[in-house]
Amino acid sequence: MSPTKQKQVTRALTPSMADSLISSFDAVLSDLDGVVYAGPHAIPGAVESLQRLESVGVGLGYVTNNASRTPAQVAAHLRELGAPAEDHQVVSSSQAAGELLASMLPAGSHVLITGSAALAHEIELVGLKPVRSAAEAPVAVVQGFNPEIGWKDLAEAAYVVAGGATWFATNTDMSIPQARGIAPGNGTLVAAVAAATGKAPLVAGKPEAPLFHAAAKRLNAERPLVVGDRLDTDILGGNRAGFATAAVLTGVDTTSTILAARTDERPDYLLADLEGLYVPYPAITDDGGTFRCGAASASVVDGTVTVIGHEDDLDAWRAACAAWWAAVPDAAEATAPQVEWRTH
Repeated sequence: MSPTKQKQVTRALTPSMADSLISSFDAVLSDLDGVVYAGPHAIPGAVESLQRLESVGVGLGYVTNNASRTPAQVAAHLRELGAPAEDHQVVSSSQAAGELLASMLPAGSHVLITGSAALAHEIELVGLKPVRSAAEAPVAVVQGFNPEIGWKDLAEAAYVVAGGATWFATNTDMSIPQARGIAPGNGTLVAAVAAATGKAPLVAGKPEAPLFHAAAKRLNAERPLVVGDRLDTDILGGNRAGFATAAVLTGVDTTSTILAARTDERPDYLLADLEGLYVPYPAITDDGGTFRCGAASASVVDGTVTVIGHEDDLDAWRAACAAWWAAVPDAAEATAPQVEWRTH
């Protein structure tokens, strides 16, 4: 953890009861899918929580891996839901992909688009030529999420990648929250091309740090809080950027997967939803190996986390995470402990 981030976390973990969590930060960098909305509908309480940020003097930026829409379209959708959103507040993986390709390819290079018209637009904006067929001699392939992608699109990408073209992906999210549940994300489509070609793409969006740095720069934020529902993109990317991170439980990851998280994907805060920004974050104390949070406590013996508390109490999970992460500080892979729940 960087010194800057350590200072942020130390301040934020021990606020007075009069201070909300968000009072320690000057901006929120929020994910969208699974944090603000699931499919076309807003997550309960999310819009109201975002609206309150201005009243407490905190900036707001949206950092999304979804490359199926332009930032302007994303901002328009957010405004339809009632959330505050100007076009410049949205930073997308398609924009990151455009910048990455432009830094590596000569102007005017042909790029095969395996994705949406929005992705093609971002590629065109940086001076490259979007094409849709191997017959147009592309020197690169960029692959982004598009629910309309079919087998023929993936096959075309595979032909071009196998032929030696440089391959880029906006992101490799394996799943995406939708109104009906969790659906396959861009990572599953990327995996299909990888399986066919034996190659791997360069990834432009989360969990790479530049996307978060770009969003913070737009807001002139020095102490941003990254909020997301995915450990492998939002939290990992925020951690890599050196920013404080908060995981919410309204999307993909759960209390169990967060407890098991590898070191690089562990969040600084665990929240039920965005409304958790506006209440004091409880202090977590270490009493000789027993970690206490609110009325709950947790300790680790022989690889088992014993929690005194209730499984539906978020403080109990916060204590469990603190205890397990202290016992296993260097986890290269996700490691799920046995958890024993007790009431006293």
